[in-house]
Amino acid sequence: MEQLDIFHAPSRTVAMILAGGRGTRLMDLTSRLSKPGLDFGGKYCIIDFTLSNCVNSGIRKIQVLTQYNSHRLLEHLQFGWSFLSPQLEEFVHVLPAQQSLDRDQWYCGTADAVFQNISNLQDHSPEHVLILAGDHIYKMDYRRFLADHLQKDADMSIACIEVPREEAKGFGVVQVDEDDRIVDFVEKPEDPPCIPGQSDRSFASMGIYLFKAKFLYEQLARDAACPDSSHDFGKDLIPYLVSRARLFAHRFTHSCVNNRDKAPYWRDVGTVDAYWKANIDLTTVDPVLNLYDNHWPIFTHQRQLPPAKFVHSDPHRNGLALASVISAGCIISGATVQQSLLSSGVVVHSHAYLHEVVVLPEADIGGHARLRKVVVDRGCHIPPGLVVGEDPEEDARRFFRTPNGVTLVSQRMLDRLGCQ
Repeated sequence: MEQLDIFHAPSRTVAMILAGGRGTRLMDLTSRLSKPGLDFGGKYCIIDFTLSNCVNSGIRKIQVLTQYNSHRLLEHLQFGWSFLSPQLEEFVHVLPAQQSLDRDQWYCGTADAVFQNISNLQDHSPEHVLILAGDHIYKMDYRRFLADHLQKDADMSIACIEVPREEAKGFGVVQVDEDDRIVDFVEKPEDPPCIPGQSDRSFASMGIYLFKAKFLYEQLARDAACPDSSHDFGKDLIPYLVSRARLFAHRFTHSCVNNRDKAPYWRDVGTVDAYWKANIDLTTVDPVLNLYDNHWPIFTHQRQLPPAKFVHSDPHRNGLALASVISAGCIISGATVQQSLLSSGVVVHSHAYLHEVVVLPEADIGGHARLRKVVVDRGCHIPPGLVVGEDPEEDARRFFRTPNGVTLVSQRMLDRLGCQ
């Protein structure tokens, strides 16, 4: 394969980001917005990580497919991702699901979502199409993925991450030969196939697919005409293609953007537990996800906010934060915050105490409140003196408490209790 082809591959690629997920397992956090638009890490939205991977990889023809509760996501994309240059054929185009004269339904599967937008793809005459999920947290250089795809002359490549075999039961799992050619694909298997030479590890699909454009068009049209298909990449297209085309696994270790000697980082923050943990991990001394890497920045839209402020220095009333991430616009007023993440514009009033708490933007924490291992939803007004995280039975009665002991508090739950 000529080096010139690999060099120009990003400019000949269109990325399609599937960003219509409801995120129902996140409960109230996604009751009014789609999962890709959910706040993460103090100042970002989840979709910013996938979009930033595209831009940093030189893939700047990007189409975002939206569906459920997309208003805030659309605003975020409009205000934060309009810096690409149309004159250079760079763009982030939003493609909402919509009914038409010949179709009376929304997207009914991941493959159907792309199929309904084939004409939008063809308008840009790509040679390669990169299909991405908009609801995962990771840093990946797609140029290395493209190079691997081209060198193997693959019809389709699937990005895969190594996981312990026991954990692979919750994923789509690929079985490969010695050349990483895919010989089988199974969804959530009870007995996951192992990686050649590694009996305790399996390849889990990351939901990241790379196609030859013409091949993708043909296969989507074939699948759309199949009445028995659910029109999903993992359930239908990939199993059909395994024995009929050149499918290869791409090892995430070859394209992840490493944080020094740390393990490859990829997270599906689709549950309250996973979401809480991924945010709290950012408060550690040297987190696996490095947000301070100037060579691979994460872009976003952010309001113009003043710096974070810590006020009061009385003997028994100090504004204090320890081992925490504090975002712009926050005011810690005579309160103590420990190993917690405060998103933009949060106010914590005097004598409140927060430990291992994730607070989403614009929340207000009342004085003398005590919160431990809690996620506070956007815009919540925590009443003075509220205690959460010390009595599991009481927490489960009033709020949503996970089996791992994380409590989600939303304004709807507080209103139901009569809290003002």
